[in-house]
Amino acid sequence: MKNIESFITLHLIGVMNVVILAGGYATRLWPITMTKAKPLLPVGKKAIIDHVYEKVSKFGKVFVSTNRRFEDDFRRWARDRDVDLIVEETTKEEEKLGAVRALAEVSKVLNDEMLVIAGDNIFSFDLDGFVKYYREKGCCIVGLYDIGDFELVKRYSCVEMEGERIVRFYEKPKEPKSTLVGIAIYALPKTAVSLLQEYVSSNMHSDNLGNFMSWLCERTEVYGYPFTGIWHDVGNADSYLEALRFYMEHYVDESAEVGRYSKLIPPVVIDENARVEGRSIVGPYAYIGKGCVVENSDVSESVIFENSVLRNSKVLRSIVDEDCEIRGLDLSNSIIGMHAKIQRG
Repeated sequence: MKNIESFITLHLIGVMNVVILAGGYATRLWPITMTKAKPLLPVGKKAIIDHVYEKVSKFGKVFVSTNRRFEDDFRRWARDRDVDLIVEETTKEEEKLGAVRALAEVSKVLNDEMLVIAGDNIFSFDLDGFVKYYREKGCCIVGLYDIGDFELVKRYSCVEMEGERIVRFYEKPKEPKSTLVGIAIYALPKTAVSLLQEYVSSNMHSDNLGNFMSWLCERTEVYGYPFTGIWHDVGNADSYLEALRFYMEHYVDESAEVGRYSKLIPPVVIDENARVEGRSIVGPYAYIGKGCVVENSDVSESVIFENSVLRNSKVLRSIVDEDCEIRGLDLSNSIIGMHAKIQRG
């Protein structure tokens, strides 16, 4: 039945190029993202980008725009998926193209209409209505979301509307007029792609798509499409861990070992060859990576990357990178970089 519904949907809305933007260096999640691309961070058994890919792959060929630094990681991810990579020649934050210039480079390759979405977006809603609305309007469409908090709006791009049309974007406004923000989901016709090239060549503020959209509103029609449901922009540790609460699925790998005196409180992910021993309590919302050892420790609302060891510790709302060893500590709201060895006293 789902296959029939998908066929009908695609017949109505057509097929288009899909671009997932994944070329940033996620400095707000350092040190974790110094060695890991943010879209590839786990949210349960899936990576963030898996949630995006599953939403967009039915609309057409998927291209992932990334950088040379994380190219190999994305190639491994893409092996079992119908994805092409477009790689920018940067390896560090200071060299990055930024979202607009990266998208302009992609448009040189594709030279056609595009469905564009940020690779760190994670959401519950489908995009069928959005793409159908784009086909009906035949012009640029921007995904919008009402976050319901004027303070939070100051972190995003607020929009000014006239009916369904967007007349202006306000990037990180000091005094926002509404709580409706752009969420880095765009449908761009070929005419807008041409304007993208003009914008970049004019040396405008190239890093932020909100600035480009505001410029675009002055030259062509741009419409907003409000989404309802759950949306997370995984920008920092808090938003990343919050996403776990909504999207984590319970999974214990068959090679994992859970001791008879240990307790799991679903949902949790216990990955390959991980061991939970002694009187440990893991969960809810805990990810224990491959080869980890959790002994006589409590872990909840946290991510523990592969081959790390926790002994006689409590970890709450924290991220522990790979190859760490934590002994006798209470960690709360912390980020621990890779290879750290920390113990009490």
